Amino acid sequence: MSTPLSELSAAGVAVWLDDISRQRLRTGNLADLVATRDVVGVTSNPTIFQKAIGSGDQYSEQLHDLKVRGVDVGEAVRAITAADVREACDVLRGVYDASGGVDGRVSLEVDPRLAHDTERTVAEARALWWLVDRPNLFIKIPATLAGLPAITRVISEGISVNVTLIFGLERYEAVIEAFLTGVEQAVAAGRDVSDLASVASFFVSRVDSEVDSRLDKIGTPAAKALHAKAAIANARLAYERYEKIFGSPRWAALAAQGAKAQRPLWASTSTKDPSLPDTIYVTELIAPGTVNTMPEATLQAFADHGSVSGETIRPNYADARAVFAALATVGVDIDDVVETLEAQGVQKFEDSWKQLLDTVAQQLGRSDAAR
Repeated sequence: MSTPLSELSAAGVAVWLDDISRQRLRTGNLADLVATRDVVGVTSNPTIFQKAIGSGDQYSEQLHDLKVRGVDVGEAVRAITAADVREACDVLRGVYDASGGVDGRVSLEVDPRLAHDTERTVAEARALWWLVDRPNLFIKIPATLAGLPAITRVISEGISVNVTLIFGLERYEAVIEAFLTGVEQAVAAGRDVSDLASVASFFVSRVDSEVDSRLDKIGTPAAKALHAKAAIANARLAYERYEKIFGSPRWAALAAQGAKAQRPLWASTSTKDPSLPDTIYVTELIAPGTVNTMPEATLQAFADHGSVSGETIRPNYADARAVFAALATVGVDIDDVVETLEAQGVQKFEDSWKQLLDTVAQQLGRSDAAR
């Protein structure tokens, strides 16, 4: 029986869940979403883990053992998050096998405090890859200037990567270049790249939040007419660049070696503006070879009343360019928007990571009582 989510999948959009928790894993909820909601991947971030560990008692036994062993807070966080991601990888292993390694992936992020430190990001990525020890793992690395060479290095070593916190087109092209260079280095080193995979997480709704606040300050009718248009236009133009680069002879040479293309992943797809349709960042970003990672509320909303009426990206390239031209005309500096969002994104994840560390420290302190 056809459903909105199955139609979305048939249109070439991989449906991923932007959430993870031990309760979701142990109750079978994740397996149920795979079976009934066409979910073929999972993403996580520090905020998601902080909320999961801070609620309920699913982690109390592991926290007790970590405390008895004298494990410090940082290593405790690695152990806890790696355990959840490893279990999620096992739940999705059948999807991974059936898709030839394209889907069935689960993402685990490096410590966001390392976003501006290339060497430590590489070391952390290697450690997490070893710790989880599953072929369907993605290591999440932010698309900061320091993150780009780290992406190339870990890709060259055979570590699959989810590049996160991408907001602008120029940085997106740099991310693709980092990926291509890493694959080329892996091929040159004689590695089998057929299981090497990557996605580029292009953030959506946050762009509208920032741009729309600037449009409100401008306040003209022309500015108001551009509300809720920037993010979708930005993502559509990103896909245009994806098509161009992964249709090039350079990529064809790597594909001939068995390499998989780095798919665009639409992240931050929940609607922040309550006046907008709750599925807008799904419905308006349909194109083959993409991923849409959704919080469960967005996933269930699309399952309930989402619609797929064909591709919504490629037929709208000209409209997307027109939106960008109009934004410049009314005085919105997209480059400044992107710079602001990247700084805010890194800071938000750092703050969430610190909250996660604090939560685990508190839980370690009371894990005997909670056990």
